[in-house]
Amino acid sequence: MKLRNIAIIAHVDHGKTTLVDKLLQQSGTFRENQRVEERAMDSNDLEKERGITILAKATSVVWKDTRVNIVDTPGHADFGGEVERILSMVDGVIVLVDAAEGPMPQTKFVVGKALKIGLRPIVAINKVDRPDARINEVVNEVFDLFAALDATDEQLDFPILYGSGRSGWMGNSPDADQSAGLAPLFDLVLEHVPQARTEEGPFRMLGTLLEANPFLGRIITGRIASGTVKPNQSIKVLDREGKVVETGRVSKILAFRGLERAPIEIGEAGDIVSIAGLVKGTVADTFCDPQVDTPIQAQPIDPPTVTMSFIVNDSPLAGTEGDKVTSRMIRDRLFKEAEGNVTLKIEEAADKDSFYVSGRGELQLSILIETMRREGFEIAVSRPRVVFEKDESGQTLEPVEEVVIDVDEEHSGVVVQKMSERKAEMLEMRPSGGDRLRLVFHAPTRGLIGYQGELLTDTRGTAIMNRLFKAYEPYKGEMPGRRNGVLISNDKGEAVAYAMWNLEDRGPMMIEPGWKVYQGMIVGEHNRDNDLEVNVLKGKKLTNIRTTSKDEAVRLTPPIRMTLERSLAWIQDDELVEVTPKSIRLRKAVLDPNDRKRAERSKEAVA
Repeated sequence: MKLRNIAIIAHVDHGKTTLVDKLLQQSGTFRENQRVEERAMDSNDLEKERGITILAKATSVVWKDTRVNIVDTPGHADFGGEVERILSMVDGVIVLVDAAEGPMPQTKFVVGKALKIGLRPIVAINKVDRPDARINEVVNEVFDLFAALDATDEQLDFPILYGSGRSGWMGNSPDADQSAGLAPLFDLVLEHVPQARTEEGPFRMLGTLLEANPFLGRIITGRIASGTVKPNQSIKVLDREGKVVETGRVSKILAFRGLERAPIEIGEAGDIVSIAGLVKGTVADTFCDPQVDTPIQAQPIDPPTVTMSFIVNDSPLAGTEGDKVTSRMIRDRLFKEAEGNVTLKIEEAADKDSFYVSGRGELQLSILIETMRREGFEIAVSRPRVVFEKDESGQTLEPVEEVVIDVDEEHSGVVVQKMSERKAEMLEMRPSGGDRLRLVFHAPTRGLIGYQGELLTDTRGTAIMNRLFKAYEPYKGEMPGRRNGVLISNDKGEAVAYAMWNLEDRGPMMIEPGWKVYQGMIVGEHNRDNDLEVNVLKGKKLTNIRTTSKDEAVRLTPPIRMTLERSLAWIQDDELVEVTPKSIRLRKAVLDPNDRKRAERSKEAVA
């Protein structure tokens, strides 16, 4: 059968996964009466909850005697490592662009990678039915973007389709006949994307995606570059340098058929398949016939820019809510994650009780923490820190990102002010339609940690921020931190409403009455810039005098709700977030107040 391999790339929320739903529907993959969930490709619980794609996934449809393998890719820059690897599996890309927002940083990042390896894109302008759509300007912006990314003349001569993924139609113009559905897109893929490329020689395949299956063990997905593979065939695995990692037999070959994976008897060159049966081979390794000695070159992956410490939970409440608390369990889980996610870097600390986990951004690391807590892990994590580098002359370099903020005109002043405080340099300010402005900055990653929540507060939830790693640049100097101190519990027990009510003038609380607290746990934010130890366990003294005013119910101000992302952004360097399957607590890294004072004094002495 004729084969086409394509990836759909776009920015967050531009409609990739919804478009894949409609492609599956209209190609006859689903039965007429089959009940299918919305965004069927987002199979992970976190993906469904957050409405974002985290892991790249493949599917396939048949259109006019041709099998089209479609790869749905993440749209967030933090998961860009998934996209970089995926591009080596496909022969064409559909660049999906929102008709109102235009090409955004993530689109730019992935399109740049796709153009570099010579893929010819198809541009699909999505959501043309939006009331604020600006179709012609967006097409011009896409062309300018391709030109800025050094596209060849052949790549600049890209075909354009207009339509709405949600309504399930695409056409050659914004007012095209919608009755044809997505047939114009399918036809254009068959015409514009070349037949799946193959090479001569025995079986070779580059591992691109890795997953663990309870029945089949490790399953590795990739595109067969040459030759064929059959069940029970002997193969070996080469790493990037060409060393043999392992030899073994293929127990099963699975191919994508709609949303399911079906076993097949032979995997042929050009097709995207999953193979099971090997125990060590991983992403970026070459799976090949025993006679092959040279590995397939994998695409280089951009380096991680943010690091965090994952520490064994040593609080007084450790082990009360989770069942995976030991350093060995945490170590095994982190190294297992790093196998399939090449953008993560794990280092074990000398004390063996903590691990340095480096990734592309806060979101990538917070998704890992959230996944681990759902699996029953208890861990303490530090504030995200940026990964510094040194150049030849010994000068310190730090990661700088391109930041695009879409904001209502009335709030632009406060955004510019806050970004300049964070050592950001403004490059552009232009209208983006509907009384909104698009602001473009180059800002150090250090200054952006924790800014998302503040931005939403400053703009009443109307601003949209998108970030993309640009380069390492010279250190920008000291950055202002959190201005307020914290309220710290001085004893262990259950919080009492009466005590919390008496402390309300000291600052807002982060706990509720009845919650378990311990010495060194952060229970609220202090109104001043210093830390204050408080007693939240003190009950009301009982007397034998009764009056109506005395027995009035205590009315408490609702506490600040600290989500995982907000907590990671809010804490300082001497504080930790304690994450368990049921709770997220904030605490000082050193729980004992006397030890804390000693540590502060020694730090001052060193300074």
